[in-house]
Amino acid sequence: MEPITHLLTGACLARAGFNRKAAYATVVMTIAAEAPDFDILWSIDGPVAAFQHHRGLTHTFLGLPFEAAIIVAAVWLFHRWRTRRPNPGKPPRAPAHWGLLYCFSLVALLSHILLDWTNNYGVRPFFPFNPRWYAGSFVFIVEPVLLLILVTALVAPSLFGLIGSEVGARKPAFRGQSWAIAALLAMVAVWTFRFIEHGKALQLAQTGDYDGASVLRVAADPHPINPFSWQTVVETPQFYQVSAANTSNDTIATGDQAQTIYKPPTTLATLVAKRSWLGEVYLDWSQFPIVTETGVDPDGLTTVTFRDLRFFYDTPFFRGREKIPLSGTVYVNADRRVVHMEMDGRFQN
Repeated sequence: MEPITHLLTGACLARAGFNRKAAYATVVMTIAAEAPDFDILWSIDGPVAAFQHHRGLTHTFLGLPFEAAIIVAAVWLFHRWRTRRPNPGKPPRAPAHWGLLYCFSLVALLSHILLDWTNNYGVRPFFPFNPRWYAGSFVFIVEPVLLLILVTALVAPSLFGLIGSEVGARKPAFRGQSWAIAALLAMVAVWTFRFIEHGKALQLAQTGDYDGASVLRVAADPHPINPFSWQTVVETPQFYQVSAANTSNDTIATGDQAQTIYKPPTTLATLVAKRSWLGEVYLDWSQFPIVTETGVDPDGLTTVTFRDLRFFYDTPFFRGREKIPLSGTVYVNADRRVVHMEMDGRFQN
């Protein structure tokens, strides 16, 4: 998921009752809920390095205890600085229990892996012992419905608090718990409904007619907001068929309304590109890769493109059919050596 949903989820988790048990719970859980995405710092080394390490060790069960320790240690240092000032300010409403904060941080970190698993990019929680990618693929990476639920849960108590202060109501020490719990339950309800519709989309794709070709694999990828709209990808021995399923009326586009993409031939250039740094990383992650030799550029370099059909559709957030997100290009010279690599238009130095 995108960062805002992670941060709001951490804040709602804290308000659900954790903030009553220990001081700094809200700060720790909000930071921890987004902390695994600090792997974006790998982008300093270039787009291929960033792609290789995104959702890497920071998104694994092995890495979470170390991340929790770093977060709690940082908050402990802040607490020490704050309490040693001449005027430390208003004391927290709950005592500082560092062991509890460490456990709360782990809960928020686990929420990050869970949320990332729900979309179709995937996570590798068991890496490095098990390098397999797992993806629920039933929630879009930016889901406005979930954002609305979480924002409402965090803002509504303050609005009602203002109304209560106008009529002289007593201000509670901790407010918003019921709203936060309701938001988390609503999030689970959205997931459950989308998971069921995702299963229906997979079934529609599996039972479709593909001119007698046997079906090897199927996938269904979500659209934002609309839980009944799905892109489906079906793999057969000779081709892929990309289509659209509507689970509200159990229909799937066929014939001219679907797109057939034949598996590209293997050439010397594509073989070289697949063995490149970008190629190895991409093929390790991609579930439906299309590796195509697309021609020769003005410098005489053969271009080989890497695309994943899971993102080959249009949404309000990206135009996947014009330019598939998370695409890569490898440039191979006449000596069959890799000269350049790029991801989404950014060159790897």
